[in-house]
Amino acid sequence: MSDGFDLAAHARAMRTAGWWQDRTFDDLLESAIAASPRKKAVVAYRKDRGFDIPAKVMTYAELGDAVAQAAGSLRALGIGRGDVVGLMLPNWWEFVVAAFAACRIGAVPNPLMPIFRERELRFMLGFAETRAILIPKSFRGHDFPQMIDRLRPELPALQHVIVVDGDGPQSFDRLVMNSGAAPVPAAAGTPADPGEMALLMYTSGTTGEPKGVMHCFNTQVACVTALGNRLGLTPEDVHFAVAPFGHMTGYTAMMLQGIHCGGTLVLQDVWEPEAGVAIMAREGATHMAAATPFLSDICNVIARGGPVPDLRSFLCGGAQIPPVVIERARQMMNLGVSSLWGMSESLAGSLTEPERAQEKSATTDGRAVEGVELLIADKDLNPLPQGETGRLWFRGAQQFLGYYKRPGLDGRGPDGWFDTGDLAYMDAEGYIRINGRSKDIVIRGGENIPVVEIETILYRHPRVTDAAIVGYPDRRMGERACAFLVLADRAPFTMQDLRAWMEGSGAARQYWPEAVEVIETMPRNAAGKIQKFTLKEQAAKYAAC
Repeated sequence: MSDGFDLAAHARAMRTAGWWQDRTFDDLLESAIAASPRKKAVVAYRKDRGFDIPAKVMTYAELGDAVAQAAGSLRALGIGRGDVVGLMLPNWWEFVVAAFAACRIGAVPNPLMPIFRERELRFMLGFAETRAILIPKSFRGHDFPQMIDRLRPELPALQHVIVVDGDGPQSFDRLVMNSGAAPVPAAAGTPADPGEMALLMYTSGTTGEPKGVMHCFNTQVACVTALGNRLGLTPEDVHFAVAPFGHMTGYTAMMLQGIHCGGTLVLQDVWEPEAGVAIMAREGATHMAAATPFLSDICNVIARGGPVPDLRSFLCGGAQIPPVVIERARQMMNLGVSSLWGMSESLAGSLTEPERAQEKSATTDGRAVEGVELLIADKDLNPLPQGETGRLWFRGAQQFLGYYKRPGLDGRGPDGWFDTGDLAYMDAEGYIRINGRSKDIVIRGGENIPVVEIETILYRHPRVTDAAIVGYPDRRMGERACAFLVLADRAPFTMQDLRAWMEGSGAARQYWPEAVEVIETMPRNAAGKIQKFTLKEQAAKYAAC
């Protein structure tokens, strides 16, 4: 579908409806400082400093001072409006300060996952013409300055490499926090217009070059406002941020959400379940957004005798939540787990409210949040009947501005509907269920296999802790399905075991997987989504069988 999206008309409509508030990050931070200057804003734990005590604690007043100083230092380096600043840091306090400082002077933060290496960074930094990048001196044993030094000859736009924990002239401490530059308070900042690009986030694409998703202050604030309202978040909430800030869940749904609420952000840079649960209990964490494996880990720690956190809300996206995990969370923590659907382009599109989590989170991915519309339709935008699977289309206040330097390639029609690439169906109450990806359909003998339904059946097996279905080529049938399973034990799991389970489920025989592979862990991206392209590569061997 050709792109007929009129961004200016969209912006007017969102402002008229009240979904776009024209609030910047500075507006959120200054409101929190005014309300509670002595309140803890950031409590940061680092693995290399030991998880027994925080590596850094900042009040809102101290956070405001740090952001002002960092903004002044970045401005003195010649960084200004429209310049892209790469933030390749773990969940450290320096990330929070740098993100808000960059926004204050109109620069564009570009969060980057610390797992990226030369192959990804060569494209990402070059394509964005990144002016400055913040990196750790070392994280998980990797030498980041050395890596960037190897790339710099290929990145002529990269003028500044700022090293957190560094001890030379490029160190964050000397170059940003103690540069001698005049601080830039909020009143002296030059932030982007609330409707212009204020965030560049690359998609976690599985093939080809990732696309740079552009968001503005208005789309991000619309997201955290909608989530906060549905979850009932207040300034008293303590947000436990372990989802990486280099991904949209960590950046928007945790970092920005915490400041928007005027709550406390508790950071853990490396997820270690026992230490994480202990930190949550110690700091009184009440809210968390993360993928299913994190929730499962928390339940396992509690089952082993660990402390019970005070969580009252858990936003869980990236993959469907096994019913057994939802039930364990309810039994162990009296916690209603809220299922969510979202993507970089749409931010948070749907969410299950906590009061209906037990009923809906295991079978749906929530209903549209405030300011968002969802539509199940065919490729030509013809709506489909209730319960019928079709393409999931999205539009509304959280809709991205487009892809960086790629106008006309974002798949939106004249009415602003964005084709998410997901397949879904909707129930009578407007709750959706993701039923696969349009590019991940397995077509066996001309018939679509209901991938998600078969995966759900496999999840119910008492020995299965994770499951995924992918297709592999077949000369006769076109494709056949292979089941990849992660087991709770090390006993064999054969095709005979799989067939016996499928027969007991009552699923049609033509939907049964025709190959099974037991693996140690499921490959997932930072959002918790299974990287099925990796599994497809492994399953290809069955094509010759």
